[in-house]
Amino acid sequence: MIPAESLRAAEAHLRRRDKKLGRLIDRYGPCTLGGKRRDPFHVLCSSIIGQQLSVKAADTIQARVATAVLASSRFMPAHFIDAEFELLRACGLSNAKSKWLIAIAQAVHSGAFSFAKLRRMDDATAIETLDALPGIGRWTAEMFLIFALDRLDIFSLGDVGLRRGVNQLHGRKIAGGNAAKFEKLDDDATLAITERWAPYRSVASWYLWRIIDADAGEWT
Repeated sequence: MIPAESLRAAEAHLRRRDKKLGRLIDRYGPCTLGGKRRDPFHVLCSSIIGQQLSVKAADTIQARVATAVLASSRFMPAHFIDAEFELLRACGLSNAKSKWLIAIAQAVHSGAFSFAKLRRMDDATAIETLDALPGIGRWTAEMFLIFALDRLDIFSLGDVGLRRGVNQLHGRKIAGGNAAKFEKLDDDATLAITERWAPYRSVASWYLWRIIDADAGEWT
């Protein structure tokens, strides 16, 4: 969990560094990122199950998987290391996702992958280590660092919602049509903006997600 005083310090820093972001803080109030402890293995399994699915579909399939493997509240490696492949497929999981869940459970169970060691790594090394796991890409690794490891300084260039949020906050408004449109900032321009927010880019991301709240529902 992230201490409340750390979040208040982050908000004060972001206000000083970016007046436009400060207005978002005024609008949405105190950040609640890291307000509850999340089990890292469960978060990793949930992220795999939910890849390329709507929140509703992901929740439905995850509930089926939990029932099938007899997981009452959260997933643990023991639920998957001996799970029948076809049992997982019958829940609506793809071949790939079924294989990934079993492979990651086996890696954690055997000690080949350690969440304790992951917690001691710096952000870049932790992302690289997670990215090497089957079924885990960079975006999933970055989200894991924010929501399971409570890292405060992560911004994901690959997150469509965050990019839209930065565009809306700092991009030039484009005339035309009923809905407001904003110029799409490239990677360099986006990085130049987000570097101002360090070392609290995760907190800034939380406020950007408030702009596009429906896109962030599965993580908040």
